[in-house]
Amino acid sequence: MSKRTSPPFRADHVGSLLRPPALLTARDDFAADRISADDLRAVEDAAIRDAVQLQRDVGLQAVTDGEFRRASWHMDFIYSIGGVSTTTSEVHVQFHNEQGSVDFAPTGIAVAEKVRLDKPIFADAFSYLKSIAGEATPKLTIPSPSMVHYRAGQAAIDPDVYPDIDEFWNDLADAYADELRALGELGCTYLQLDDTTLAYLNDPRQREYVASRGADAEHLHETYIRVINRALEGRAEGMAVTMHMCRGNFRSSWAAEGGYEFVAETLFSELDLDGFFMEFDDARSGSFEPLRFVPPGKMVVLGLVTTKRGELESKDELKRRIEEAARFVPLEQLCLSPQCGFASTVEGNDLTVEQEREKLRLVVETAEEVWG
Repeated sequence: MSKRTSPPFRADHVGSLLRPPALLTARDDFAADRISADDLRAVEDAAIRDAVQLQRDVGLQAVTDGEFRRASWHMDFIYSIGGVSTTTSEVHVQFHNEQGSVDFAPTGIAVAEKVRLDKPIFADAFSYLKSIAGEATPKLTIPSPSMVHYRAGQAAIDPDVYPDIDEFWNDLADAYADELRALGELGCTYLQLDDTTLAYLNDPRQREYVASRGADAEHLHETYIRVINRALEGRAEGMAVTMHMCRGNFRSSWAAEGGYEFVAETLFSELDLDGFFMEFDDARSGSFEPLRFVPPGKMVVLGLVTTKRGELESKDELKRRIEEAARFVPLEQLCLSPQCGFASTVEGNDLTVEQEREKLRLVVETAEEVWG
């Protein structure tokens, strides 16, 4: 089977990597005014160079900056959107693991002005990554538009600014389209939208939560898909755009569960993407059956290697599961990756850098043996 030369690749990954201790120290020092912004950036640059080298050493065709310049996978971006501001309140999310529960409480957001893109977000970060990527494809990850809405819902949107919610959706889509155009001008050919909403909405408890806020839980995913498609109108020719769907990834914990069946048909038939990164690392993600809705030409990246613990998966078991998925979508349309990033927030998951490296190498080796 032919090697893929355009994203997503047969062996791929979601994006975030474990932060090295020197970077964590530098972030703390910067927050305490012990070092300057330039000092912090120098530490970030060095850590990103090492991260890119790690990715290239294991044989990945796409490289990210590990999201090393961010505190979290989504909030740094969202706080930078024009019209979106932080609040003194917190958004409380409860995550779960084998030992119990973990609370995550990011600062809340408010939409108190018209949503817009004041300037391209992560432009400098991408330009630096591109400058050191070498022959690898530099990949940028950003949160999907739906992440601006899901946590707080319409309550976060000032009704005096947006008396008609459709105007909010239009402005949000336009802001994202402007961002995609700007990234295209910088030479970005591989963009990943990270999204928890379209995975969360498969969980009946999450739909109950959405309904309790007065939203239409049965059709909210359709609204999100329409907005994302509007945003994608800004992508440049030759830019591959994928989406990673996650049920939560914070300190090796998760927030939602349930297979993809609730959103699958609309997701695969209507969302105008080149590929889908999908969690399938344990029973929480359900079966491969929803993949029967994947149309020809769309790629599915199977997230079979977990980032939530360090134990290495069996290569034979990975191959068996790939074969099982191929009952529902042709093998030619499948790829392999970890199920999520290794550090969606600065805290990171409960494994070592060496275990991270071995999991990425396992993805590459397995993909080579499956697809050639």
